[in-house]
Formats: sequence, C-alpha cells, structure tokens
Amino acid sequence: MPALKPVIHGINVTVLKTLFESYNELRVTVKKEDMMRTIEASQITAAVAKLAVDANYYLTDDIRAALEAGQEREESPLGKAILGQLVENACIARDEQMPICQDTGMTVIFMEIGQDVHITGGNLEDAVNAGVAKGYTEGYLRKSVVMEPLFNRKNTGNNTPAVLHTSIVPGDKLKITLAPKGFGSENMSTLKMFKPSDGLPAIRKFLVDTIFNAGSNPCPPIVVGIGIGGTMEKAALLAKKALLRPITKRNPHEEYAKLEQEFLELVNNTGVGPQGLGGRVTALAVNIEYYSTHIAGLPVAININCHATRHAEVEL
Repeated sequence: MPALKPVIHGINVTVLKTLFESYNELRVTVKKEDMMRTIEASQITAAVAKLAVDANYYLTDDIRAALEAGQEREESPLGKAILGQLVENACIARDEQMPICQDTGMTVIFMEIGQDVHITGGNLEDAVNAGVAKGYTEGYLRKSVVMEPLFNRKNTGNNTPAVLHTSIVPGDKLKITLAPKGFGSENMSTLKMFKPSDGLPAIRKFLVDTIFNAGSNPCPPIVVGIGIGGTMEKAALLAKKALLRPITKRNPHEEYAKLEQEFLELVNNTGVGPQGLGGRVTALAVNIEYYSTHIAGLPVAININCHATRHAEVEL
C-alpha cells in the first residue's frame, strides 16, 4: 500500500511547499529588478556631446602643470620658447572656447557600465555616435573620420563612428571617458611580439627606436602609453588605456613604477625635444599597464599621445 502524503485541511503539504518556494523566487526576482537603475540613451548622448567639446577645449591640470615644469627644466632656449607657446595656446583655447589643436581626433571612448544599470530608450552605440556627432558639429570641431579606410575614403561628415570600448563593473553607475586621438601621434605607435627571452633589453631598444622614428610627428613633448602582456590586441588596448591615467600617478606595482621612471629618462635622453627641434623634454610621462600573458609570449605595444593628451570623463 503506497504511503499517504501529509495534508493540512485538505491541502497537500508538498504542493503548499512548492507554492511558497515559487513565491519566494518571484519576490527575489522582483526585488532584483527594482534594484536596477535606469539610464536613458538620451542622457548618454548629451554626456558624450559635452565630453567631446570639453576634451578638445580644455587641457587637463596635470598636463598643463607638466608643460610649465618642463619649461623650467628645459635646457634649450628654443625648447623653452616652444613649451611656453604650448602653455599659452592651451590658455587661449580655454579662454576663447576653441580647440587646443586643429586635429580634433578620432573619438575613442571607454565606458564602464555597472552591472545594475539598464539602458533604455535606444541602442548604446547609436546613443554614443549621436553624442559624438552633436559635440563635433555644435562645438565646431574638425570632422576627421572616413567611413571606409581603403577604397573610398569619404568623410562621414560628423566624426562618427567612435571607437567604443565597454566593460561591465559592479554597481549602478555608468562612467564615460572620451579621448580624442589625433593621428600625428597615433601613426607613430608600434607593437611587437617579443619572445620572453628577449626581456627588458629588447623592450628598451624598441622604445628608444620608436621615439627616434617618431621624431617631430607626434608633436612632442609626448606622453607614452605602454601595454605589456596579454595578447596582441590586449597589449594595444593596455597601451591606449595607460594614456588615460593622470601623469602624476605611477603604476601601483613597485617594479613597474620604477620602470616608468627609467623609461621616461630613456625617452628624454634621446634629445628629440619639444616639437622635435632638440632638447631634454621629449616626454612628459611614460605610463605602463600590464596583464597576464602566455608562457611563450611577451607582447609590447607603445601608444603615443601628443603634448595635449586630451581626455575628459563623467559618471552618470
């Protein structure tokens, strides 16, 4: 004879338990949805538009201070004069509300999206590109992007599309960092896949050769971003991200922090100098970022920024 299932006033206890479990699961699901923060696509568009203008008009405080300090220690009279002109140029751009440089760059955007953020009212990429178009049009910034790179290099007319890098992070905020990238400096950037046995001597030589070959093209004094590790594309991304770090901040890893200082001295000892016309101040900083890599690899990417090293950020 089969065992009888317990009942309470005619209700099967097993069924009752299942109902309670379903209710609790539903309550948790609703609670999680209630915790999601909504950000409208239009907010992103407006934020990107403002950042595009701000990044191109206003030199960051760390770069301005480094240019002024560089003018003090530069030994070349011509180099001193050039550094003074760069500071004056930045002040005029700020006061007159105009771009620091005529090459207002291709728009590179890093976006950190909190995992508790829900974007509504449109597609994220569309919202970003609408912001770039708005900022570059209303801010009278040069449009420098062609739609197709090889066969029909027709200007898109509004500096879109942007290069967008996204990452998911904890929280309910959305952080946007916009960095206009001029191609006088971008064209001088390099990448090499070293063997682990090549080590630091090969990287030092690679850096110095890159700086010599760049010469005046990236409009020195430059900021050098170096990515070490990962894969080919990861190293390049690390180098790009390194340029976003304030030049007053060193890598938190002690050995990499020392290497940043050593590499800065190497670069400045090349004698390329301000605007490539000779002097001691070839670079304002060298920033290094690193990542784990394969046992058989040592990827190294060098991304160069001009004296302006433009970027601006906001958190929504």
